[in-house]
Amino acid sequence: MKNENTLIHDHDISLICDYFSILQRQGPGSPAMTLKALSFIENLDTQSRIADIGCGTGGQTMVLAKHVTGHITGLDLFPAFIDRFNKNATRLGLNDRVKGISGSMENLPFEEEELDLIWSEGAIYNIGYKRGLEEWRKFLKNGGYIAVTEASWLTEERPSEIHKFWMDAYPEIDTIPNKIAQMQKAGYIPIASFILPEECWTDHFYIPQVKSQNIFLKKYAGNKKAEELVTYQQHEAQLYDLYKAYYGYVFYIGKKLNNM
Repeated sequence: MKNENTLIHDHDISLICDYFSILQRQGPGSPAMTLKALSFIENLDTQSRIADIGCGTGGQTMVLAKHVTGHITGLDLFPAFIDRFNKNATRLGLNDRVKGISGSMENLPFEEEELDLIWSEGAIYNIGYKRGLEEWRKFLKNGGYIAVTEASWLTEERPSEIHKFWMDAYPEIDTIPNKIAQMQKAGYIPIASFILPEECWTDHFYIPQVKSQNIFLKKYAGNKKAEELVTYQQHEAQLYDLYKAYYGYVFYIGKKLNNM
């Protein structure tokens, strides 16, 4: 298939942003899985401070906001995502305690030990799972929680095509036991982990893209880079259909160990 050896970050950033901005989710997941992860987190109240890092347009953030009473800050690198995030918060009547800001996950605008919960669905790979766990830890209060989804191998061995795809795209992908061990080594008590079911990829991510791809291609008619981006996303969906037994997204939830 054409462009099968390219990676998502090889494409034009502005086109990627525009492509994903019209989607409710920018990665695999679902409201049910967001709430399942939330069920493992204790001691949140009206005074709690929560950060959703790499929040995108806030699909999962708004689900969180409907089920917790604290204040949530969504952070994303792309201003277009944040603009839609804040519009969504206003539309849902949540803007009094839910706010999106533009910024980098490599330089978070929080004070040390300010946060009760750090959330990140489908985004920590941008900084790297290990680095994110280590660097973000200082922003959590003692006993605070972190909940992230991360691409993970579901088997010890896998076909060469999908192995190469992920080694090129995200070499830090690893098995679930190794990811849990990394969380523990980074200074957290591993609380829970679970694999996102197939519908998080299909019903909530790839299928909604079909309609948006038609809209996107009409908007950028004749734009070769836009066509290549759509081709890449279609190829990624085909790979998942072929090799979903070997990899997936996994929710990892950890609790910060008290500072010694």
